[in-house]
Amino acid sequence: MKLLQILIFSVVFVLSTLLVDNKVFASETAGFFQTLPQQSDTLKRDTTKKVMKKSGLDSKLEYYAKDSVTLDRKNEIQYLYGGARVKYEGLELDAEYIRFDAKNKVIFARGVKDDKGKYFGRPIFKTEGQGSSMADSLNYNTETGKGVVSGVFTEQEGGFFSGGRTKMQPDNEFHVQGTTYSTCNLPHPHFGIQITKGIATENHIIAGPVYLKFEDIPMPIGLPFLFFPKPNKRASGVILPTPGEDATRGFSLLGGGYYLAFNDYLDARLTSNIFTNGSYDLNLASTYTKRYKYNGNLSLSYSSSRNGLEGTPEYAPQKNFNIAWSHSQGANAKPGTTFSASVNAGTSSYFTATNAYGTYDPSRMLQNQMSSSIAYGKVFGDGLFNFTSALTHAQSTQNRSISLTLPDVALNMSTISPFDSKKRVGEAKWYQKFTVGYSMTAQNRVNTTEDVLFSKSGLNSFTNSFDHNVPMSLPFTLFKYLNFTSSVNYSENWDFKTIRNRYIRTATGTGYEARPDTVNGFKRGGQYNLSTSMSTKIYGVKQFKGNGSIRAMRHVITPSVGFSYRPDFAKESYGYYLPAMYYTDDLRPGMSVPTGEFVKDQYGNQVLYSVFMNGRGPSQGRSGSINFAMDNNVELKVRNRKDTTGTGETKLAVLQGLTFNTNYDFFRLNKKLAPISFSGRSQFTEKLGINFNGQFSPYAVGEVPLTTGTGADQVTTYSYQELDRYIWKDGKLPRLTNFGFSFDYSLNPEAFKKRNENMDKLNNQNPTATRTQEQIDQLNAISRDPNAFVDFNIPWNFSFNYRFDYTNTLGRPETRSITNTLNFSGDFNLTSKWKIQYTSGYDFKAKNLSQTNFAIYRDLHCWDLSATWVPFGAYQSYSIDIRVKASVLQDLKLSKRKGYYTRY
Repeated sequence: MKLLQILIFSVVFVLSTLLVDNKVFASETAGFFQTLPQQSDTLKRDTTKKVMKKSGLDSKLEYYAKDSVTLDRKNEIQYLYGGARVKYEGLELDAEYIRFDAKNKVIFARGVKDDKGKYFGRPIFKTEGQGSSMADSLNYNTETGKGVVSGVFTEQEGGFFSGGRTKMQPDNEFHVQGTTYSTCNLPHPHFGIQITKGIATENHIIAGPVYLKFEDIPMPIGLPFLFFPKPNKRASGVILPTPGEDATRGFSLLGGGYYLAFNDYLDARLTSNIFTNGSYDLNLASTYTKRYKYNGNLSLSYSSSRNGLEGTPEYAPQKNFNIAWSHSQGANAKPGTTFSASVNAGTSSYFTATNAYGTYDPSRMLQNQMSSSIAYGKVFGDGLFNFTSALTHAQSTQNRSISLTLPDVALNMSTISPFDSKKRVGEAKWYQKFTVGYSMTAQNRVNTTEDVLFSKSGLNSFTNSFDHNVPMSLPFTLFKYLNFTSSVNYSENWDFKTIRNRYIRTATGTGYEARPDTVNGFKRGGQYNLSTSMSTKIYGVKQFKGNGSIRAMRHVITPSVGFSYRPDFAKESYGYYLPAMYYTDDLRPGMSVPTGEFVKDQYGNQVLYSVFMNGRGPSQGRSGSINFAMDNNVELKVRNRKDTTGTGETKLAVLQGLTFNTNYDFFRLNKKLAPISFSGRSQFTEKLGINFNGQFSPYAVGEVPLTTGTGADQVTTYSYQELDRYIWKDGKLPRLTNFGFSFDYSLNPEAFKKRNENMDKLNNQNPTATRTQEQIDQLNAISRDPNAFVDFNIPWNFSFNYRFDYTNTLGRPETRSITNTLNFSGDFNLTSKWKIQYTSGYDFKAKNLSQTNFAIYRDLHCWDLSATWVPFGAYQSYSIDIRVKASVLQDLKLSKRKGYYTRY
């Protein structure tokens, strides 16, 4: 029964596809012919020896024959042998043998057999305004427009018609008999749809009976009669579903729906997946475009999933939705104005519940974050001002948290030199180098969870703020090599909501809990800071003599020193900070009152808190710090072994951007010297590079006593902590507290090169606005997975990336933490037709393999077999598909799947 459904759906789909585009059948003068690239002459002939002659019987006829021409004047018939060509009223015909009956206006053409019985010289003809076409034999009446074509083998829109006969009628009607339609390009296709009889007119098609055949063996199932309208314009139509079966959800119809062709600029596709256990998925996908203006696509998805058996908890329906929107504006549509959109939002469990809408794509099912951005920008004031506005969204699929910014507005003014003159000639004076800028950002943001986002409390949680920033700087040079920059930065914050904290003691009395109350009202806060910095460059070069591989080494050091100062804006006179006070623990509105006791820190100092939302107001505490940084670049000049002259040299970057930096704050109460951070990268070879980073602590570690309780209950414990004492006082070097490095490598980088070429080729062949859904899915698969594009020209590929992180804040065994992550992927050709792909990794902490999947691809010429398998883990599953390669018959397939949610 399942096979019968598939065959019926396939036949109906193919024939309905033929109706959408009138190019499938013949044009005004020729039917069921292969459209070939236009060519002036398909046969090799020496036109310098023989030229086209005009017939005395008819001045409109021009003919040529490589072998000989025979004329029957009595019957007005001309016979052309060997590489014959005829031109007659817009018709160009080439064949090995042509007979023209001028009296009856009939042209007959055919090929001939050679000594070995091979048929060659088939008729190739071209009508005015059409491409070249080919057939086994042709009998055509130029006066009535009637004709018969035999032994057809033609291509139409990715499909091939072979065998049978086609009869052309003068009223643009074509009669077909015994023709096989297939996407296989062999003279004897592996499979096909046999059309025993058919009539095609300008507006409809009548055919029947039709049936499938494989390897020239007819199947005992078919359809006795088919009738389809054939509008010669864009048309809407039904999308036939694909039958399937799932061990948990039961039998299914996948991908069925309706296609809507609104106009040349907009279409829509409504599809669904329906399962017998009550699960269903709905999707509305629309593509729109206006050339040179904009293009995009929109997808709205909804899912109701049931898993397990009826009566079990898993059977309860899971409701999920997803919204995806992509929009891009043409570069020259509105100069100075930009608009773009990239939206991926919905419930966190949508992709896992629907198996990425039936694609079983692990990268989509395992994604932890979803994000969106709708942005508008405009440049005005002769390029001086740049305005941008964006609606952004960030969502975690793990904890269901969500952050919305509706909107985020920014206005930036380019840096200007107010004391400089446009008429200045020569070098600028010191004061003319003074620059000033301005920027403003405004936000309307909320951080909450999915379940309360659209509730009253969620909507009331939006916070509004404006931030202004005015940077001013003056660069100058001393002693030719010392570059100085002095700057003043003023910033101001505007909030429309502030907070008031109530501090409640914990039950043990050793801590407290802060409970914020939101207060509506405008609040502004301003702050400023001063800074100056100096930098220079030091070069060191070492030349090596002799014939060694290393010819020279160059070391470039870029030291810099800077000083910055910021006043304390937490003073009571500013009103930006309030003292923290304890309140009574009473949840009744208005009943929690202050106790009069202030909160103090471990040093006995009064605790202050900022009244600005999220602590984004002016900074607390005076700061005056001096910062140090040193950047290093080391390069080697080595002999190029590929240069046969022995004089060629190449550069090798040993260390790039090896930077050390720290700062010393004069006003901090303790630990005034910040940790020493470093980062850099090293390129050992052209194919292998390592990035690394880390941090050193300049402080010693020792045991610190902690006494709790009083009297007989007093207890003293000791714990290791970082002390406010420099470690070099103990004769030791700074302690490494964290270190990390990562690298990636491909043993066969040609695979990635091929992948990029394939993507570029597909992009160039199919403009974004006219891509089919299959082409969009293919591009997405290639961009997500380098191994997704099957290329048998690359026999193997293996790539991996590794990340190592070491953390030990106190330099002791109990505080040490090491993490390793290794991911690898690749493929190899088992034979010239079999390719195996794999993606996996190793979790060193769990001592087990991470998410692993295998894919097997088998090239079956006009068909292909693909299988994916996740052998273990939370997403254990498999899927097997055998399908026709051509997109026109993409629904002619057999599938078997087992979802990861299957419980038995």
